[in-house]
Amino acid sequence: MVRFRFSAFSDEYSASLDEQIEGLLLNKIKMTELRGVDGTNVSDLTPDQASDVKRRLDAHGISVSAVGSPIGKIGVTDPIAPHLDKLRNTCEIALRLGTSRIRVFSFYIPDGKYEEYRDEVLDRMGKMLEIGDEYGLKLCHENEKGIYGDTPERCLDIMTAFEGRYGCVFDPANFIQCGAEPFEHGFDLLKRYITYMHIKDAEANGTIVPSGMGVGCIPETLAVVNMIYSGDFVLTLEPHLRVFAGLEKLEGGPRTALGNAYATSAEAFAAAAEHLRWCIPKTAQSL
Repeated sequence: MVRFRFSAFSDEYSASLDEQIEGLLLNKIKMTELRGVDGTNVSDLTPDQASDVKRRLDAHGISVSAVGSPIGKIGVTDPIAPHLDKLRNTCEIALRLGTSRIRVFSFYIPDGKYEEYRDEVLDRMGKMLEIGDEYGLKLCHENEKGIYGDTPERCLDIMTAFEGRYGCVFDPANFIQCGAEPFEHGFDLLKRYITYMHIKDAEANGTIVPSGMGVGCIPETLAVVNMIYSGDFVLTLEPHLRVFAGLEKLEGGPRTALGNAYATSAEAFAAAAEHLRWCIPKTAQSL
């Protein structure tokens, strides 16, 4: 049995870090997957700025579950050397923030030519791992539409190519938007590698909805997680229920369809947190 730990992309509450802290505390969430800080992407912070962020979070008892970096979210034919420099800076930032995890991606593929670019993807991801290893950090790959690892099968390809070295971030809504079944199919393929989850649900047409309201089978997935894993298991809330500041900068591929059913980002964030709690098995521990 696990203990579910709640985290969140708090920049969906506000671009302002002070307001992100307010939103986390209001919704009783004590961790953040840091992605945007006062309008700056986390990977563009300096180490000293990251230390200041850590101080501000610590003052309110909030820790960083992972760095929500954009590493690997470029085209597979784009120059890799500057991107690896950005990864090194991101590693420095992660150490300053007190987290061992960095969320990464596996490069946008042109014209669906996945097989043609597989070797280049794996070569680049191997270079990324070497840097992560230097810093003693865990790189965790997220499935995302348009990148090499957008389907459960190609995520599994990455996991097995680097057996035991990459973590797996499981995002049900992103699989739905790629025409894949997150549960049971995707989960069964990847369950040996799943490190933590992004909590985001979607209707069959890809429109994002509160968790438990779509076809992502989030309650069913968490029930199985509760039975087969042990220890702390992080659930990072990624509301995506309303257009928020900086969204357009996060997506290099097809745009995500958002329901925009909430008047403010604060309302959308609170609704997402409430729905996540409804999805937690009644027998599970959570924090």
